[in-house]
Amino acid sequence: MIFDPAIITLVLLSLLTAGFSVYASTLGYRILQYWDIESGSGRQLTLERQTYLVSSVLNHLFAIGILSIFFFIYTVDRIHPLFIGAMCAAGALNVNQYGYPTLFIKIAAVILSGLWLILNHTDNRCPDYPLIRTKYRLLMAVAAVSVLDAYLLVQYFLHMKTDVITACCGIIFNEDAAAVSGKIAAMPSMPAKVLFYLCMALVVGSGLRFRRTGRMAKTFSFFSILAFLVSLASIISFISLYFYELPTHHCPFCLLQKEYHYIGYPLYISLFTACITGLGVGVLEQVGGPESLEKPLTTVQQALCCTAMTGFLIFTVIATAPMLFSDFTLEGY
Repeated sequence: MIFDPAIITLVLLSLLTAGFSVYASTLGYRILQYWDIESGSGRQLTLERQTYLVSSVLNHLFAIGILSIFFFIYTVDRIHPLFIGAMCAAGALNVNQYGYPTLFIKIAAVILSGLWLILNHTDNRCPDYPLIRTKYRLLMAVAAVSVLDAYLLVQYFLHMKTDVITACCGIIFNEDAAAVSGKIAAMPSMPAKVLFYLCMALVVGSGLRFRRTGRMAKTFSFFSILAFLVSLASIISFISLYFYELPTHHCPFCLLQKEYHYIGYPLYISLFTACITGLGVGVLEQVGGPESLEKPLTTVQQALCCTAMTGFLIFTVIATAPMLFSDFTLEGY
């Protein structure tokens, strides 16, 4: 293992989050069994005090955990010179079999943690906590993913060896690569652009309709996750090429480097924010609840929808800017 302060911080944070999530899940199990807001029993009062404390701690842990994915990528990118062949985070993640699984599980943990924060925020706006069972069921899934995330992260850093020759991003995201990354990189640019802008039009259009009528919440959430996935593919397929001004450089990680003004951070932050809040609209629509939840639910959904549309629009503006103001032309290459 490479003993670096950033690596130690990431490991400790992941272990703390996983451990406390598991502990909170045990409380969640008792809540699923015994919660009764109309009861004045000692057990109910104890559960209410415990859930208030646990929710407060989880709010901070999950918020930090969401930000930690960017700290993880920054750390991996910063140590890439230690590995032969690595030119950015893409190569550093490829030094052993745990790198990319860790990244994918972290993405899942970020999305689930964000949804839990949305449920918890909405639940706390109601005096009778109508979503408490729903949010603790979700917490059990978050805890399972957090444990897996901690395990993979520890294994990834423990099995790092500086004498390993790894592949650079030019090989991993090469159009001739047999992996999924190669197939995405090889997508024709014009159809990829049409799909990207169509998805953005659909998500914004359905969001505006939801804002006006209160309908199509689930449709908006579906288009949000679709736009998220298409956007990630589009970064590899054509968006990154305009920032690099190279028709063969498809790496989604080099955008996070100083040479490209760290443009990847606002790009990915806006995209993840849009995805989580967009999904939150549909999740809240699905859970429903008693009459006490009706007004807070509508208010939160409207705010989430506005945030999601803003996030997707910011992502689209950042992605489109080099296409409009750069001399680089992709079509015709």
